[in-house]
Amino acid sequence: MARIDRLFLTLLEHDGSDLHLLEGQPPKLREHGHIVPMEGEAPLTHDALEALLAEICPPDRWESFLHLGDMDFAYALGDRARFRANYFRHQFGYGAVFRVVPSKILSLEDLAAPPILREIAAYRSGLVLVTGPTGSGKSTTLAALLDHLNTHEALKVLTLEEPVEFLHRSKRSLMIQREIGEDTETFASGLRAAIREDCDVILVGEMRDLETISLALSAAETGTLVYGTLHTNSAAKTVDRIVNVFPPDQQGQILSMLSTSLRAVVSQQLLRKADGSGRVAVHEVLVVNTAARAAIREGRIARLNQVIASGKKQGMQSLDAALLAQVKAGVVAAEDAYLKASDKKQFERMLAGREPYRSQRFQRAELRR
Repeated sequence: MARIDRLFLTLLEHDGSDLHLLEGQPPKLREHGHIVPMEGEAPLTHDALEALLAEICPPDRWESFLHLGDMDFAYALGDRARFRANYFRHQFGYGAVFRVVPSKILSLEDLAAPPILREIAAYRSGLVLVTGPTGSGKSTTLAALLDHLNTHEALKVLTLEEPVEFLHRSKRSLMIQREIGEDTETFASGLRAAIREDCDVILVGEMRDLETISLALSAAETGTLVYGTLHTNSAAKTVDRIVNVFPPDQQGQILSMLSTSLRAVVSQQLLRKADGSGRVAVHEVLVVNTAARAAIREGRIARLNQVIASGKKQGMQSLDAALLAQVKAGVVAAEDAYLKASDKKQFERMLAGREPYRSQRFQRAELRR
């Protein structure tokens, strides 16, 4: 057992999501959204932290980290859990963050995901985007979608990840996972190869540059189902982000491509439960129907919010409506929901009758943000 494993075990015992190690600081963990120090742990010296980090890192990757100052990889604690590791240098020395990747892939039912996600999992072509800020559970949702396919369909599924997080064993489907930097150089190079490899489904772990986005759109247009992620907070912002990656003279063409290839956008936020027992994902869902396609094609992206508001029967929901439902169900506190709301004044009006309009505690929540 590596020396760092006892810290991982403590993290798991406290149901934490992340372990933070910084030179000069005691180990800390993120527990239900809060950063808390580990009890009884002394501040980490340079030599102590270097020993912890180097022990579990492949020698060639460690040399790369010493040269570049940043590195991502995955580490497995036996059958207990996997961790997505990020090493970095900072003003006072070394640092690292380890995100827990559970060994068991949760199903859509386990996640209490909106029913429309099961219909989205049945798509066989086009582009499906799962978006949200870092730490919002995008990887968990995508793993559940892929596991649903793997359980129910006989397909060839290829993932491009940095690093590989959830491990998918082939069930009905043939599952292939490639790690950026190890199995292929970049997302773009891996995607370019995947287009020629007879894949039914391709997961692109991060769509962050023009070439990767362009290749993903091309693959989706030719009949492959492409899952992708972006760090955006809504469907409208997601479309804007994709379009604005391209030069102005290409944006009209990209809007046309998106209008035909984009099938759905699932944007999610992770909130603390009101009873302190954990966290819950809240989703905005856009299903690209005729109205959405027209809005995208014409570049009237703000209209997507109206499409979502009028698409409840098709399984669509706005983030604010989903937040309100969680507040009414007593799952999350009104203040926490307010901080995540897209339109805060409208959200307060939605709460009218339950909470005083423009309540002092909302104002205090904003100050604490």
